[in-house]
Amino acid sequence: MFLRKNTTLLTILLLSSLIISLATSISAQETVKVGVLHTLTGPNAPSGLHNVDGCLFAIDIINGEYPDLAIDLAQTAGLPNLNGAKIEPIVANSQGEPEFGAAEAERLITLSGVCAIQGAQLSGVTKTASIVAERYRTPFITACSTSPGLTERGFKYFFRTTPTDATFSENFMVFIKDLNKEKNANIKTIGYISANNEWGVGTGAAVVKAAERYGFSVVSNIKWPEGTADLDSEVLTLKRENPDILFAAILDADILLFTSTAKKLDYNPPVFAGFGGGFFTSIDRLAGDNEHYMTRDVFSLDLLDQIPLLNKVNQMYKESYNREFNGDSIRSFTAMMTLADAINRAGSTDKEAIRQALAETNIPADQLIVTWEGVKFDEKGQNMLGRGIVRQMLDGEYKTVWPFEVATAEIVFPMANWSEK
Repeated sequence: MFLRKNTTLLTILLLSSLIISLATSISAQETVKVGVLHTLTGPNAPSGLHNVDGCLFAIDIINGEYPDLAIDLAQTAGLPNLNGAKIEPIVANSQGEPEFGAAEAERLITLSGVCAIQGAQLSGVTKTASIVAERYRTPFITACSTSPGLTERGFKYFFRTTPTDATFSENFMVFIKDLNKEKNANIKTIGYISANNEWGVGTGAAVVKAAERYGFSVVSNIKWPEGTADLDSEVLTLKRENPDILFAAILDADILLFTSTAKKLDYNPPVFAGFGGGFFTSIDRLAGDNEHYMTRDVFSLDLLDQIPLLNKVNQMYKESYNREFNGDSIRSFTAMMTLADAINRAGSTDKEAIRQALAETNIPADQLIVTWEGVKFDEKGQNMLGRGIVRQMLDGEYKTVWPFEVATAEIVFPMANWSEK
């Protein structure tokens, strides 16, 4: 009798312990903590804020319920495979500095307890922050860091949804060939400018490599220290070397400074094309001086008819943030949706399970709001299905001008001189 009572008591205690454990587990799954690491202060804050908005908007859609929106995770509130758990974003500010990015990544992992990180738009920050994530075996997904070398480090927990600047460089070389063929542009020489940072150096190397393959000559390859306040000598060098097309990987402050300097010194490249960055986030601050500038991109609002989801999702975004998607916010949206898809398929916040799910990702084009063929990572963590387009500023708006078969406007070549703008 005593043994039966003790056995019964033991059973009750075990059941109570199990119930408490289950309750704790369910409580732990009420939110899934994800780090959102971007630049929120300093000269590159405009780009960082767009990235954060794209992330938070994706999380709003995942956590809410939008049965009329043809995105899998929009149909039900929360993550269905985690009993409707909501994503809780933990936003952190890298200040645009690699060392701060690394410190914030460690804080997000060790103190905030995130199961994954989305970040950190600047390639130099992403480089250091992802090293920390790799050390802690924490999945890290980047939306906008395009320096090709980031996926050449043999990392297991690093993933990138956006095409790299190696891919965009290839796109630009094909663009030049098409421009020569269709518009008799006769482009033979290339110039390249950037700050001397991770993104600028990596993209410059990709441009040189792609140019060699396609038979073009890089006659200018100019880099300046980050934070420079004077570009007179650099612009005068470009004016002397006179490349047929000028490519740039420059951020917000630099595109403003370069434009004002080029105007002051009357430097007029026939084509000026950017690798995103300031061409996305500060282009409007140039007013009419930006006319005929070009940029590579991953989407365009003038392609609404070709991407069924884009029109509806962009309208929702505009209602929430009082602006439309740009190249940063739309890629951050896509990366966060990709990460959430992996967490949901993992059915867990276990980091190894999420990493494995990311590696097995295969999202079709009809689930995306960008002009990609889908999201599927190679063994290096690079999305193999991304691609780019070229847009040109025409009458104060970016219009798709390449590929020519999907163009919504006729390309202007050469650019108007400063005296004609």
